[in-house]
Amino acid sequence: MQALEGAPAPLLGKSVPATRGQKEGQNVRRLGVLISLGVLLAVSATLAACGGSSSSSSTSGSSGSATSGKPLNIGISLSLSGDFSDPGHAAQKGYQLWAKTVNANGGIDGRKVKLKIVDDASSPNQVVTNYQNLITRDKVDLVFGPFSTLLTGPAASVAHRYGYAFVEPAGGGPAVFQEHLNNVFFVQPAPTLNCGDPFVAYIKSLPPSQRPKTAAYPSLDDPFSSPIADRMQKAFEAMGIKTVYKTIYPSETADLTPVVEKYVAKKPDMVVAGTQSEDAYSQVKAMVQAGFSPKFVFLANGANSPTEFPSKVGAKNTEGIFSCGDWFPTSKAGGNPQFVAAYKAQYGGTPFDIDSTSAEAYAVGQLIQAVAKKTGKVDNKTIISSLHSGTWSSVEGNISWNADGSPQGSDMLLEWVGGKLQPVYPPNVALTKPTSPKPPWGG
Repeated sequence: MQALEGAPAPLLGKSVPATRGQKEGQNVRRLGVLISLGVLLAVSATLAACGGSSSSSSTSGSSGSATSGKPLNIGISLSLSGDFSDPGHAAQKGYQLWAKTVNANGGIDGRKVKLKIVDDASSPNQVVTNYQNLITRDKVDLVFGPFSTLLTGPAASVAHRYGYAFVEPAGGGPAVFQEHLNNVFFVQPAPTLNCGDPFVAYIKSLPPSQRPKTAAYPSLDDPFSSPIADRMQKAFEAMGIKTVYKTIYPSETADLTPVVEKYVAKKPDMVVAGTQSEDAYSQVKAMVQAGFSPKFVFLANGANSPTEFPSKVGAKNTEGIFSCGDWFPTSKAGGNPQFVAAYKAQYGGTPFDIDSTSAEAYAVGQLIQAVAKKTGKVDNKTIISSLHSGTWSSVEGNISWNADGSPQGSDMLLEWVGGKLQPVYPPNVALTKPTSPKPPWGG
């Protein structure tokens, strides 16, 4: 899943800890008896300025002026190539916009934010190497998370090993929280496992005569995607909707035509697909090619990208498709109007062109600002202890977490209506009413 962040006023703290990796102490040679008093005083002044030693680290939780004015170095691994490159670039925009906004307002506690973003090529192995290097070789002060549950799980474990907070935008699958890591904070309103709950609730709200009678569940072999479809399948079967097809296809599957042909033969009223991006596009194109237009189509991910989805499947083939979302440009949540304005100024387009992953990434930075404002510190120990207490405001709304970093709120149901991706359920967040059945492709 993906989401966007706003651009609030700077949140300045009072003091910060010394940067990670500063040497312990400085060696001072004894001075001969013939050295003048002036030299002795100069040496004494130097030692006093250095504090004798600078043992503070990014995990220490202490504050001090040793880092005042020095950049706040933040390491990030993102999928700038590979299967997750579309949302990876969206996250990059959000992170960079946050850094630009906060630096224009003086930085955090007087420290300018400096991002070091490296490409993980959508690989779990590479993401581990990247965070290992960012922490031990580059000695960054903080790290922010990558895209996807697949990469967040192993990356969070690396950060936990070194005592780093892991505030992350887009890794909310069960596999992340099952690690029981106290340093993880998923910056969305709800865990991704609950992504399909609003769609289930919407179908249940329909008169029985308008509900689907049969359903197919094609899912990507991915720790984000499959659990969502499995949860929805159980809920729909409890409502009496018959499962006529289910499969989990390998992550390397590029052409979904054979999978689509199998469920087309079953003629389900509803297709509920546990997808990421490329496989979502492929399924839609294969359904269009087959001339199969079910009454309901729900795609866990991919369809919730306001720009990439229509460009990949055709703008006339989006109408009536459902997905889930955690952010929307019209939201008045903490700093969101400012974020939307800053995004438009930086990247152009309309508010409805903003990918929610950009908002999610921006919200990660907002939380660091909020901790700095509340505590006067910006170190890992303080971030972890602070975020585990209370509710925190961001463009993603007001968020709180359990001990494992899972958020406690809920998502919204999105649908392509009138050529736009819009929230349609529940009614208190809807901009328009949901429509069903899905119109024919090209309609």
